[in-house]
Amino acid sequence: MDSVPGVPCWVSLTVRDRRATEEFYSAVLGWSFTDSSLGTGFRTATREGEPVAGFNEAAVSWQLPVRWTVFFAVDNADLACERVRERGATVAVGPLRVGDGRAAMAADPSGAAFGMWQGELPRGWAVGAGHAPAWLELRTGDAFAAALFYGEVLDWTKNPSHGVSYEEQNDEVHILVDGETVAGLRGGGVEAAPDPQVRTRWDVHFRAADIDAALAAVEKTGGTVVSPVEHSSHGRVATVRDPDGGLFRLRGP
Repeated sequence: MDSVPGVPCWVSLTVRDRRATEEFYSAVLGWSFTDSSLGTGFRTATREGEPVAGFNEAAVSWQLPVRWTVFFAVDNADLACERVRERGATVAVGPLRVGDGRAAMAADPSGAAFGMWQGELPRGWAVGAGHAPAWLELRTGDAFAAALFYGEVLDWTKNPSHGVSYEEQNDEVHILVDGETVAGLRGGGVEAAPDPQVRTRWDVHFRAADIDAALAAVEKTGGTVVSPVEHSSHGRVATVRDPDGGLFRLRGP
């Protein structure tokens, strides 16, 4: 099934030590792992048979840092990469043929890494649904400028179902598809001045049924709790790092 262009379509973790990393996520989030149709070095994390995320050894083969990356679906990876460069941003890798699709890794003008994918991906994956990430959030110094960049690169104006809104309560710009929020941009909303202190990155939030038990498992299996649990409008959230260095956020009730 083809993904909707312009929409977050997948998240993937680049790894160095695949075995130890898989053991960590299995203990913390209850994931299982299978070989991916994308080829050697690629794995798919699942929970109760549902696709959750991709794991790949690109940290070694493509010499990339260990990092969770949000991928956006595009119709034409070459054209999307041209738009990235035209707007003063960087294409680090690709587009490259991966399985039956094409992938590119880029960084926005503020340095936040993201990916673009042209092709098919596992069925049944959508932000906020099932065991897929509960939330995707860009931390950036100027959320409005970021929304303009991603909107132009991903051609949101071409699809009338896409939209952007400003949520004053949490000072976030929200990315909407058919009226549903699929991601947020935070750290300088539409009416806020750019914040030079923000370290830009895409944060991937995964659900934990028991966040306290998940945090205990993080430390037991070699990970690090980077920040204590915070209370937000989205629930209890904590930032953690896996043993290989991958940063992500846990969200629970």
